[in-house]
Amino acid sequence: MSLREYQRKRDFSKTAEPGAGKGRKGSGKLRFVIQKHDASRLHYDFRLELGGALKSWAVPKGMPFANAEKRLAVQVEDHPIDYASFEGIIPAGQYGGGTVMVWDFGTWEPLGGAPQEDLEAGKLHFSLEGAKLSGEWTLVQTRKGEEWLLIKSGDGMRPVSKKRDDESAISGRTMRQITADKDAKWESKKRTTTKKQTPARGGMAPKFADPMMAKLASAPPRGGEWSWELKFDGFRVLALKDGAGVELRSRNDKALTKKFPEVAVAVASLGAKRAVFDGEIVALDSEGRSSFQMLQAFELGEERPPLCFYIFDLLNLDGEDMRGLPLSERRERLEPLLDNASGVVRFSANIEAEPEALLEQVKARGLEGIIGKQRNSAYESGRRSGAWIKMKCVHEQEFVIGGYTAPQGTRQHFGALLVGYFEGKELRFAGKVGTGFDTKLLRALHAKFQKIRRETCPFADLPEKSGGRWSHNITPAEMKRCQWLEPRIVAQVKFTEWTADAKLRHPVFLGIREDKTAREVVREV
Repeated sequence: MSLREYQRKRDFSKTAEPGAGKGRKGSGKLRFVIQKHDASRLHYDFRLELGGALKSWAVPKGMPFANAEKRLAVQVEDHPIDYASFEGIIPAGQYGGGTVMVWDFGTWEPLGGAPQEDLEAGKLHFSLEGAKLSGEWTLVQTRKGEEWLLIKSGDGMRPVSKKRDDESAISGRTMRQITADKDAKWESKKRTTTKKQTPARGGMAPKFADPMMAKLASAPPRGGEWSWELKFDGFRVLALKDGAGVELRSRNDKALTKKFPEVAVAVASLGAKRAVFDGEIVALDSEGRSSFQMLQAFELGEERPPLCFYIFDLLNLDGEDMRGLPLSERRERLEPLLDNASGVVRFSANIEAEPEALLEQVKARGLEGIIGKQRNSAYESGRRSGAWIKMKCVHEQEFVIGGYTAPQGTRQHFGALLVGYFEGKELRFAGKVGTGFDTKLLRALHAKFQKIRRETCPFADLPEKSGGRWSHNITPAEMKRCQWLEPRIVAQVKFTEWTADAKLRHPVFLGIREDKTAREVVREV
C-alpha cells in the first residue's frame, strides 16, 4: 500500500490529520505507535515505521499479552511518519471520524531477516520497546489478504491496567478528556494544528508538560542500555523559550522566572527559536557541588550563591514534540543548542563509567547520587515508569510538615518540626526534625506557619505505642502542647536511616520545597 490511498481518503481542509508530504524523516531506530481510536467502533491502530511510512493494522480487541495469544489485525493504508504523534479529534463525517489517543509509542526491531521482505512474505517477527509494551510479537498473514493475526511471541507480559489503558502515553489524558478538549494536534517541523484546526502563525508557543520522574533504586539494573548522569540537589525546572521570551516553571507548574532572572536571560540566548528544556537549577558551593541548603539561604534573602541551570532533556524544539523520540536522540538534538551557552546554563553530560564505581566516586566527593536512564526511553510526562532511576549516596527526601513542638532553653519560635508522608489519604508520622535551623530561619518558618495553624493533629498514627513506649516520646499529654498545622508545606530532610519502627534517625532540615505539593510526598523505598 502507498500513501496515495491515505491522501485520497481525507479532506485536509476539514481534518487536522497530517498530510502525506515529506514530513519528518525517520532517524536512528525504527518507531512504532499504537493509537486508541473511537470511531464507528472502538479499536486500536497498530503502526510500524518501515520504508518511509507507517505500516498500519486495525486491531479490534487490542494487543495480545499472553504467550501464543492471537488477535485479528486488519491491514489498512500506510500512514505518514508524522501520524505517530497525532492525537485528538477527526471531525464527524470524515474518514475515521472520532477520538484518537496515542496509547503507546516507542521503538521496534525486526527479529528475522529483511523486514520489508518478511512483511511481503506474510510473516514478520519483531520486538517492541515502548512506554507500556515490551517484548516480542509476530504478524502472520491469513489467506484473506488484508487479514492478519497479531500473535504474542516469547514471554507473556502483564496486561496493561484499566487505568493505563485509558491514559495517553504522550499527554496523560483520558479518551474523555481528549474528546472534551476538542483539539487535533500533530507535531512536525512543517505544521502544528490547534483547537481551531488552523496552522499557528510563526509556530505555537511552548506549553508546560509534567516532568518525567525517576524511581528510587538500591542497585544498578541488569540488562538494557543505560546512560548515567549526576543527581543534582536543587529545583526541577522546565524552561519554555518562545523567541526572546523565557518562562521558568517548577515541576508543579509554579512561576520561577522572577526568582531566577539570570537563568531566564541565559536560556533566551540559546540556539532555538522555540523550545522546552528540562533541567535543574542548583546553587553551587566552593567545590562546585549542588547544595539545597544554599538555595534555602538564598530564599531567605542571604548572599546570592552561584546559580547554574543544568539541562538534561529536550521536550519540544521549534514546534516538534520530541517526547516520543528515544532519549539518545533527544540529547543529540539538545547538546548543540548549548554549545555557546553562558556559564549559567550547562549540559548535564553522560558519565562513562560502571554505575558501581561511579557511585563510589560520587560518594567520596560528597555528592548526592546518580541518575540512570534507558537510552531508548521515550519521555513519559508525569510518570515514574522505571525507565529513569535514581541511586542515592545519602538518605534524603521530602516530608510534609504537620506541626511543631514548643521551644526549650534559649531557642525561640519552635523546638522541632513534626514531619510525615502520605500513605493513601493518611498522613503518617516520620519523626521530629530539630536541627538544621539558625535564628533567621526559625523566625521565617514560624511566621509562615501562623497562616496554616489548626486545632487537631493531622497525623493518622499519633499517638502510637511501640514496645510499650509512646512513639518518639510523644504521649497524649505532650501532644496537647504541640502546635498542629495544615499538611501543606513540604520540607527537604537529610537523615542517616529509617529505624525498625519506620521513623527517621538523626534527621536534619535542609529547606522548604515550594516546587512540590504535599499530596505527592510518599515514603521512598
